[in-house]
Amino acid sequence: MLVAVQVSVCGPRECTEREWDHAYETGRLLAGRGAVVICGGYGGVMAAVAAGAGSAGGVVVGILSAADRSAAGPDLTVTLPTGLGQARNALIVNAADAVIVVGGSWGTLSELALAMRRGRVPVVQLGGWRVVDEEGRPPGGVLHAADPAEALRLTGLWE
Repeated sequence: MLVAVQVSVCGPRECTEREWDHAYETGRLLAGRGAVVICGGYGGVMAAVAAGAGSAGGVVVGILSAADRSAAGPDLTVTLPTGLGQARNALIVNAADAVIVVGGSWGTLSELALAMRRGRVPVVQLGGWRVVDEEGRPPGGVLHAADPAEALRLTGLWE
């Protein structure tokens, strides 16, 4: 039995139109490749990636911060209420074979940092905040994509 590739897509609950479009297309492309999409399960980038994956018949798992499903997005296939608050971000990134970050916010930055600390999967950033050291240099390790297709390519999961 083959296990499906799982890709977490992280991003802010409030996003720009461009971030929405990137997340939607990322979800659509992931579903088209048979990947299970994992996200935080609410609005913004999370809703966009779920809608995109759903439009292509994909499976989307929402790992919710709340203890119930009442605010979960409508395009999720599976909802997992955790009651963990932002600590659920560790579950989102640890469940993945790759992490794609679309846009930026404090919660998204925490997911990016947790994914990098995990160190075992590719982390691809599509827009959003840039982390630099005290001399203005990027710390390295995060792959930067110009568009959703490049983000999927940079994960290295479909070569």
